[in-house]
Parts: sequence; C-alpha cells; structure tokens
Amino acid sequence: MTEFSPPCPSRRERAEDTPLWARPRLLDSSSAPLRLDSALLPALAGFWRLRRCPGPGSRVAGALRGIMQCLGVRRRSRSRELYLQEQSLKVAALNGQRLGLQDDKDLQALLKGGQLLKVKSSSWRRERFYKLQEDCKTIWQESRKVMRTPESQMFSIEDIQEVRMGHRTEGLEKFARDVPEDRCFSIVFKDQRNTLDLIAPSPADAQHWVQGLRKIIHHSGSMDQQQKLRHWIHSCLRKADKNKDNKMSFKELQNFLKELNIQVDDSYARKIFRECDHSQTDSLEDEEIEAFYKMLTHRKEIDSTFAKAAGARETLSVDQLVAFLQHQQREEAAGPALALSLIERYEPNETAKAQRQMTKDGFLMYLLSADGSAFSLAHRRVYQDMGQPLSHYLVSSSHNTYLLEDQLTGPSSTEAYIRALCKGCRCLELDCWDGPNQEPVIYHGYTFTSKILFCDVLRAIRDYAFKASPYPVILSLENHCSLEQQQVMARHLRTILGPMLLDRPLDGATTSLPSPEQLKGKILLKGKKLGGLMPAGGEGSPEATVSDEDEAAEMEDEAVRSRVQHKAKEDKLRLVKELSDMVIYCKSVHFGGFSSSGTPGQAFYEMASFSENRALRLLQESGNSFVRHNVGHLSRIYPAGWRTDSSNYSPVDMWNGGCQIVALNFQTPGPEMDVYQGRFQDNGACGYVLKPAFLRDPNSTFNSCALAQGPWWTQKKLSVTVISGQQLPKVNKNKNSIVDPKVTVEIHGVGKDTASRQTPVVTNNGFNPWWNTEFEFEVVVPELALVRFVVEDYDASSKNDFIGQSTIPLSSLKQGYRHVHLLSKNGDQHPSATLFVKVSLQD
Repeated sequence: MTEFSPPCPSRRERAEDTPLWARPRLLDSSSAPLRLDSALLPALAGFWRLRRCPGPGSRVAGALRGIMQCLGVRRRSRSRELYLQEQSLKVAALNGQRLGLQDDKDLQALLKGGQLLKVKSSSWRRERFYKLQEDCKTIWQESRKVMRTPESQMFSIEDIQEVRMGHRTEGLEKFARDVPEDRCFSIVFKDQRNTLDLIAPSPADAQHWVQGLRKIIHHSGSMDQQQKLRHWIHSCLRKADKNKDNKMSFKELQNFLKELNIQVDDSYARKIFRECDHSQTDSLEDEEIEAFYKMLTHRKEIDSTFAKAAGARETLSVDQLVAFLQHQQREEAAGPALALSLIERYEPNETAKAQRQMTKDGFLMYLLSADGSAFSLAHRRVYQDMGQPLSHYLVSSSHNTYLLEDQLTGPSSTEAYIRALCKGCRCLELDCWDGPNQEPVIYHGYTFTSKILFCDVLRAIRDYAFKASPYPVILSLENHCSLEQQQVMARHLRTILGPMLLDRPLDGATTSLPSPEQLKGKILLKGKKLGGLMPAGGEGSPEATVSDEDEAAEMEDEAVRSRVQHKAKEDKLRLVKELSDMVIYCKSVHFGGFSSSGTPGQAFYEMASFSENRALRLLQESGNSFVRHNVGHLSRIYPAGWRTDSSNYSPVDMWNGGCQIVALNFQTPGPEMDVYQGRFQDNGACGYVLKPAFLRDPNSTFNSCALAQGPWWTQKKLSVTVISGQQLPKVNKNKNSIVDPKVTVEIHGVGKDTASRQTPVVTNNGFNPWWNTEFEFEVVVPELALVRFVVEDYDASSKNDFIGQSTIPLSSLKQGYRHVHLLSKNGDQHPSATLFVKVSLQD
C-alpha cells in the first residue's frame, strides 16, 4: 500500500468531521423516534453496497443523506456547529490548563488530530484518524468495523503503560523496517490488549504524538487526588450534557449520576436538583453546577474526623495537627516540623497557610495524599540494608517469563519480559532450544507455544533490566540447545549484555554470596556449570556432560508427556565451557538433601529448584531444616506441572520457609499475584525484600508448620474499620449498571494468622458507599503478615465481580485514618478509587 496517498473526498470528510462526533455531534437525533418504514431498508442496503465497494464521495454522502431522511434526523445549522466547536475548544483549553499544558504545541497537535498508519502485519497497514478528545485524557480512533460502539473507539491515557519511539516493539521490528525509525512509534497498554503500532506522515508528527502523550501521562500522574476527582467529574458532566449547551437538565443529571456509578432514588435526585436550581429554570448552569459538584463530593466522614481534631474551630492549629498526628495517625516523626510541612504541601488556602493553619479542604488533601496513604511513604523508597548476602532476601521472580497466556498454546513475546521487568521482577526464565539458521529460540518445549529469538529477548532485557530497579537481575536458563547453538548463546550473552553480564566472581566474594548492593547493575546467569566457582584453567575439553533438568517432564499433559518420554534415558546435557563459565553464583544442581553433621551440603554458589508440591512437602516434613538451608543458599520454587493454564500457587507458605526465588506466572492476574505485588511494593519496589531476622539466623528454630514460641512470636491486635469507598470503577460498562460493593479484609501469613472478614453489601452505589464496619484480628507473627483489602461487586446468583484490591505488608501498614488506593485486576492503580479506613495495631 502506498503510504499516505491523497484520500478520496469521503475519507477526507471522515478524517476531518467524524471524530467531532465525540465532542460536538454532527447530527441531532432527538427530534424523532426510529421509523423502520419502506424507504429505510433500501437506503441502508444502498449504503452497505457502497461501503463494501466504495464509489465517488458524492454517492456515499447521498446514501448517508437518504438514511438520515428516513430516520427523521436533522442536520445542525452552521451557527450551531460553530458554537459547539467553540465550546469544545474552551473545554479543551481548561483541561489543558489543569494539566499545566496550556498553549503546549504537542497538546494542540493531538487535540487537532491526524492521519496515522496503523500496522498489524507485513500486509496490513491502514490509514486511521486519531485524535485527543477535549477531556485531554481520551484518544478517539477511527474504525471501519461495522456496528462498532462509540466506547470501543476510545482508549484512556490512564490505560497506557509506555509510549515508545522507533522500532521498539515486535510489530514494528518485523513489519516496518522499511520506514525510518523517526516516523514510527508504539503505544503499549497496561493490560493484555494488543500494542498499537503506528507510522506518522513525518518525523515532526511522530514527535508531537510521542512527546504529547508522554507529557499528558506525566502531568496526569502528578495531579493530586482532589485534582483527579475534579477532572473526572467534569469529564462525566460534559459527557452527560447531551446537547452541549453547558446546562444540565434533570434527565441529564440522572445520566450523570449513572456515569459516576451511583443509582439514586428519583425523588432524592429531584430534591438535590431543586436545591441547586437557584434560578428556577429547570436546569443547572455555571455556579449551580459548581454547587451540585460540592454537594456531591461532600464527605461527612471527613467532617466528623476533622471536627474531632479541631474541636469548635474552623481550622486546625499546628498544635492540634501535631496532636492528631501523634494520637490518631501514630506518626513517629509527629511534631511541629512535620505539621508545618503538611500545611505547606496540602493547604490550598493561602491565608490559612500564612497563619500556619489547616482548613478542612487541606485536611482532606493530606488524607488523600501519599502522606495519608495506608501504605507507608517511607517504604516507597529503598530503606532496608542491601549489604547482606543474596540468600537473605526474597527476590521477585517470574516463571516462564516469555509467555503471555497458557503453557501449551499461548504466544511467547519479548513484551512479556519488558512487562515483568517494569513490575520490578528480578529473576526471569529463558527456556532455550535450537532454532533455524543457527539462532537459538525461546519457547515452552514440547508444546505449541510460539517461538521468539534468544537474541531479541536479550536486547529487551538489556534495555529494561534496570529501569525499575538498580539491583541485580538473574536469568534462569533452561538450556536444551546443541553445542553449536550453545556457542551462539554464549556469544549473544557477551556481545548484547556486555559489561552488565557478571562473568567472574567479585573480589572478596568467594566464600559466600555477594549482596544486592555489590551486584548493582549486574545480570547473573543461573544454569548448569562445569566444576566449581572458579573457571577451570588449562587447555581442557571445550565441552562436558552434566545432568539435565526439565520442568516439562512434570507437566500433566498427555501430548507433552509422550514427547518427553522420547528423550534419552540418561537425561544428560552436553555443555559448552564458554557458556558454563558465565554461570558464577547460581549453579543449578539437583537437591541432595539438607546438610547434617558429617554430611557436606551444597556449596554456597549452588542452588536447587523445587516444584511447589515438593517444596510444600519439605516444609511439612522438615520445615526448620528448609529455613536453615535457605539462610546460606538460594532456592527456586516453580508451579506444579498440572498448571498448564498458567494459574498460580500461593507464595506465602514458601516465603514463610525462607525460600527466596518463588516464581509465579506474572501473566496471570488473581489473588496470588495481588499478594505477590503487595509483598514486593515494600522497600521501594526494588524487587528485593530483606527476610526477617529469624529467617536469616543459621541457628533459627522457626518452623511455620509447627509454630512455637520464639523471637518471631510478638502477638498483636489489629483493628481495621472500613469506613467508606470513593469512585469505585464500574465493572459492567453498561450505562445503567451500578455496582453493589462489599469489602473483604484478609490476613495472609502463617497458618495461625490467616483470616478473612467481610462488610455488608451496599446496593447501587460505587461512587461513595458507606460501611463503617470494624474488624479485629489476632496476629502472632506480624513480620510475615500481609493485609489484603478486596472490593467486589456482589451478585446473588453468580460469582462476585472483582472491582479492586490493595495488599500491604503489615509492617508497611500505617495506623490512623488512611486511604487505601485500589489497584486493578492487572495490578495497575485506579486513578481515583480508594477506601477510607481507620487502622489500629496494639500489643
């Protein structure tokens, strides 16, 4: 296809006009009901024929006019069209100002929109019109699919993970090598949707899109909760204003409340409508809409909390704020300095700020901020000792990292490695097999999963290894390659990873494992190795034979099992010395049992892998021995062979036994990954979390499966009051579907501490549900406990739908009045969804 050939009149009309339906509409359809008369069906048939075999633009336009006439749809006047466009520009300017991007050239280019080439394959490139909407947070994309809903042609800025310039995705790397990199860019999404690969008409256009989107993402992320709330509500208001007259009728108000995920009784809705309609015109405008906004966002629970702290005063003095921070929030640093700092950061009233006071608005902004979050602000940075041996840390680890879906037929992708690394993962798995043209490939052996090049995976790892964390990345190699392709692997490792690759022991780290601090910026290999820690000298053989390990042998799939049985009986692997010498501190060995007096155990640089079933059996039979083993050695746990659907096991039991590399399927969301992400958001989300002292003591007597008194036993009473929820997202995108939320508070830890409590269900209110329900939990090993808040949409006839969750290590859970910021099913933060809770932890 010729790139950017001059479009026909109908395409030009569609490019310039059609996107405007999302702001001022081209047509008014409110004048007449739908009439399926004798003239309509021929008109539709004629338009359908022209759409399949396009003719001149005038014929298409004529067919459209015929349909409009049959439907009784009238065209807007030119003056009406100009008025609506002017209003649209004003709204866009206001939203740009809210983002701090007023008069920004990149933003203006996105608001104007433009033609881009969408790339799907070597034979599929299509011109499509893309445009930033006036809310400055939604992109409209043209679609030629029949009967596609307006909502399906939109995506939100909040859904974007990253915007990449050049040939930086598999799609553009494969299908757009003929186009200069400075015209290519990709939009990578947070969830499982396909990456959007695009080609701009010029380098300047590509820069506008890339820089513009990056600025909006950055500035949106910098907005505080109150700004996000106001932006969201005003976007919903604009959406509800069907005729774009900047007024809100009662019917529009009802639609607006449904957009906000709240169903109110008609009489109550009419009551608040009349209270705000001071002009008695049966519509709300300007100050009346602002009054309605304030009434809608007013939070009585904040009023009562503020009143307890301020007494009869309208503002909080420094002393009163200090008292609140000490007695309610249990802040260790509570004092005048912290109080003044909070006033300076969150008080919007300049007069109050000058008088060193905090108003109710400033108080709410503080509670919605990172300082008022249930997750400790101090734990959002690396605060733990990073100078201890690797075996003293839990390590964020992924199983079969290359897979995007299941273990048998799912696609493999370099994008899966990038996603894992961006989530802080520090141990990645690479299953390597012989590929065509002497290029090793990665896929799940004996299955129908797709294949990706080993060298492409290494490039992705090189580019993203240290973006989320500076601490070491471990590559777990499952090597099934021939000697010739092992040599290719070794060459790629050295040339692509370069100085990042650790290929010799660190000075002074030859008797115990080095620390994450010592290994900053380094990539380690885990795999089979010839000999000991130091590479063998002399002119020895360039290869030798070692025992093989193959997780696929444990898979409970008949097709896989039958193919594994055709392997050589001796299960031996011939290994190239050059590749062997690159394995330093993570030599893979079969587990030969726990060391005992007179029986030498594993060397410190040797590590074993265990299936989840075997690990659980060892924890049950020899729990304390496993704990002691994991003080000085790394252990890797992987999912059972029957989990061909890429489901996950609970990592908590493995952590309780001191196991460090507990590998989960990162591509599969669910409670297990929620808990996993919760554990590793601690310590600055760097991918390494220091184990408690009793799991680092070589003489420890701790056994989570046979719990006894010890230094770990520090009984606490945890009290959690779930007060209210804010802006819970819709589960069903149907306009009339409103959620019925309930909250479950779970404790994950040793068996004795595991517990769960539920609030009642609040019907038809996802905007500001109120529970005010208190729960109490007894926790005996708090250092291993995590608290999970789960919000679900209750359904009496089927399984409840997931709305959002947040999992917080108990050691990172702040006391007092706090907001819990909810995450989506895929672990991404909802922009405004929170729970308001009160937390207390007592001995």
